[in-house]
Amino acid sequence: MRSILSRANALRSMCWLPPPGFCIIGSPMKSLRHWLEYAALWLALKFLGLLPRRTARALGAAAASALFALRPPLGRTALFNLKLAFPEWTDERRREVVRGMVRQLGWMAGEFSQFPKYARGRVEDVVKLDGLENFLAAERRGKGVLFLTGHLGAWELAPFAQARYGHPLHFLVRAMDNPHVDTLINGYRSLSGNAPIEKNQSARAILRILQEGGTVGILADQNTLPDEAVFVDFFGIPASTTSGIARVGLHTGAAVVPGYIFWDEPARKYCLRLEPEIELSRTGDLDRDILDNTARFTRVIEDFIRRYPDQWVWVHKRWKIRPEGTPPIYPF
Repeated sequence: MRSILSRANALRSMCWLPPPGFCIIGSPMKSLRHWLEYAALWLALKFLGLLPRRTARALGAAAASALFALRPPLGRTALFNLKLAFPEWTDERRREVVRGMVRQLGWMAGEFSQFPKYARGRVEDVVKLDGLENFLAAERRGKGVLFLTGHLGAWELAPFAQARYGHPLHFLVRAMDNPHVDTLINGYRSLSGNAPIEKNQSARAILRILQEGGTVGILADQNTLPDEAVFVDFFGIPASTTSGIARVGLHTGAAVVPGYIFWDEPARKYCLRLEPEIELSRTGDLDRDILDNTARFTRVIEDFIRRYPDQWVWVHKRWKIRPEGTPPIYPF
């Protein structure tokens, strides 16, 4: 049986076969759309993966630019967000940052396609690891590590590279609408030994992993539903922000270590920077501690964005949910 499965997996890597568990579910049109999306993404990843890294990055950037041009609402949101965050900038400066953002996203797609090639020796040519001593010091405490990050730089590459450097982790993900695409993407993400945790089923899994001294990566820069969030300033504007990291850190004693990956132009490679652990505020007032610590985490992310504004995803409506009684920010 194992030999049959091995041959099937080998064949799947050379030509297209449906993903494990693929079946026709739901309406025929929805199933067909899911099948076509999966096939298109599979072909794109395999095609880019066969190319040299430099070529894959260039094609990824070109494809991202073309797709972005076809979605004008994304451009409007990005420029509007930049005006909120940097009102003193010129329109041309904001457009320049948007172009850089699109290029970075395309480069990340190219890097993602190369994951099957990135063994330890190869990933060192792509990503420089800086601040590992900070992570190891936090890990030695034995209560687990919460890896605080966001959609910064080539964020898909960060946990992959960290695992290739010998420190695998679990990462929180939101399941995609297309289950076959979800399986494909998470398969690539897990090639270096990492494991995804589905966000809606995460609480027990996170606690178990931390109790075992493991690491959980959490993206903390997205607009969050009110029942899971607190409002803290982000670029001086109240933003609905996940309170989960603060809650879990205060409850478990896990270390909160900020980390981010950015494109270092002089070095012509990415730098994965692991910062010193953030010592949590503990006043005895749980609500206040959650609010204060979440605000501190958010400032860490904002500081990165201010240094590398073209390496954050400005197309997300970060300030969409408003405090009660506050008018909407977005006019579209």
